[in-house]
Amino acid sequence: MRLQHRPPGPRQPRRHRRALIAVPLGVIATIMVLDLVTGPDIHLGPLLVAAPALTAAIGSARLTALVGALAVAAQIALGLVFGRVTTADHQAQTVALFLATVFIVAFRIVHERHEQAMDQVRSVADAAQKVLLRPLPPRIGELCIASVYVAAEAEAQIGGDLFAAVRARKGTRVLIGDVRGKGLEAIGDAALLLGAFRAAAHRFPPLPRLVAHLHNTVYWDADGPPGDPAAGEGFVTAAVLEIHDDEPLLELISCGHPPPLVLREGGVIPLAVSDPSLPLGVGGEQSERDYAAESFTYRDDDLLLLYTDGVIEARGPGGAFYPLAERLALWRETEPGRLVRRVHEDLLAHTGGSLDDDVALLAIKRCP
Repeated sequence: MRLQHRPPGPRQPRRHRRALIAVPLGVIATIMVLDLVTGPDIHLGPLLVAAPALTAAIGSARLTALVGALAVAAQIALGLVFGRVTTADHQAQTVALFLATVFIVAFRIVHERHEQAMDQVRSVADAAQKVLLRPLPPRIGELCIASVYVAAEAEAQIGGDLFAAVRARKGTRVLIGDVRGKGLEAIGDAALLLGAFRAAAHRFPPLPRLVAHLHNTVYWDADGPPGDPAAGEGFVTAAVLEIHDDEPLLELISCGHPPPLVLREGGVIPLAVSDPSLPLGVGGEQSERDYAAESFTYRDDDLLLLYTDGVIEARGPGGAFYPLAERLALWRETEPGRLVRRVHEDLLAHTGGSLDDDVALLAIKRCP
């Protein structure tokens, strides 16, 4: 699932917006009463411009124009009451109020068109995210899975972090990775790697051969034309795992990625490989002889957490990194869904509500 890491935008529920419409109407009524009370020597009519300005913040362009018309009518009514409607001063105030209302309505129309365009962008981004980073089902084979993805960009739905899980003949293969950089280039690299993994993982090649295929896919794509300053600079840190159905172990190849964590009997065990490989795309073309999978115990009651470096490198207001392992040891969570939600919420609390990097979390537990 994808979660937002920033407060929702300025839009308010429709019922609340209707209640707020009374505010500009009350402003008009209040200014009229005060002007009548203070007498003809004090002119409060120019303050009526506040009514359409407030309406533009909470209502549509049509409603803003209606409130503006009421404000102009109130200004004319005050002139009639005090007998100054034909004076140059009052006419100038009325014209100025009318022009200000026109300007505010025009601004609101432009703002509404911008909101519509942003809604379309969000819709397209959401569709792209569902195609690129497909939501994982809550159960794959013998495994229960929960995931969280948060893009660092305020309006983005997708970024450079990625994860995927594919069923093989006697187990499940899992990929989690972090593409170097941000923006469209990172998204393109993530799409390339995910497509290569999904196409090859289910064919059940040995894990080293699968990782070599992923590496070469990234390497060949990053090897641009001669003279291209960006050629050869693309890489992906990744962890590729195979979780067996018929025995309590998993195999892991880590390509410069943070070690997965296993929650077991109240403790937190990092699955740190003895000889980590270079990130995918770094070091030239590779073969399966260049990779070796390491085995780790993974029992029925174990809870496995995969994550990207956006989690452990997130800094709090004082500059301290997020202490993921320490938090996990304190919580002792046993359910994948509860774990990823709790990490996500605590991470936001640690950073003050904003993230500087994309974050991906993947919690896995056996559920035969």
